[in-house]
Amino acid sequence: MDKVKIGNSELEIPPLRSLDDFLLESARFQIPNVKDLDKWGNRVVNNLLYYQTNYFFMSACIFLVVGLIHPGKMLVGILATVIILGVFAYVSTEGRTIHNFKKRYPVAGVIFILIGACFVTYTVGSLLVFLTGILLPFSVTFLHASMRLRNIKNKLVNKIEGIGLKRTPMGLVLEYLDDVTGLTVRAQSSIMEKYNTY
Repeated sequence: MDKVKIGNSELEIPPLRSLDDFLLESARFQIPNVKDLDKWGNRVVNNLLYYQTNYFFMSACIFLVVGLIHPGKMLVGILATVIILGVFAYVSTEGRTIHNFKKRYPVAGVIFILIGACFVTYTVGSLLVFLTGILLPFSVTFLHASMRLRNIKNKLVNKIEGIGLKRTPMGLVLEYLDDVTGLTVRAQSSIMEKYNTY
């Protein structure tokens, strides 16, 4: 694994798994049992950890392909998203000032709302292309992680990495999701609990 220093902790980047292991001959796929959510969640988390470099590479490729198919719309979509998020951030931090401005100049408030609605309507196609470029990689990653059956090497590497407490990018993302949502990442939390008891 390649080590990257971020802050006080070392972040380790797992190797790129072979295409044969990831998708082709040795890969086995099966529709998950939706009645057993624990087993399905365990499979997804472990596949996300094991194939994380493949998933990041695949996501970048999908985003680039969508961008190459519609380059103009992708650029306009990125700019529109930045503008919308910037306006939203400004409005949320300067809410009192904007409220006072709308009270003093009600017509100007309506005009700004109409201009914003026209801008969003004009750029909605570009926004959809940009959102497709972002959401399609997430969908493909989740579909692969859900359907890819784990092999012995996958299980062994996840156990070794869990016991060694290696910090990986996907591990940090899953840890952040655990903090934000309160959902327990079962695959890693059980390993961490075993390690902390010794």
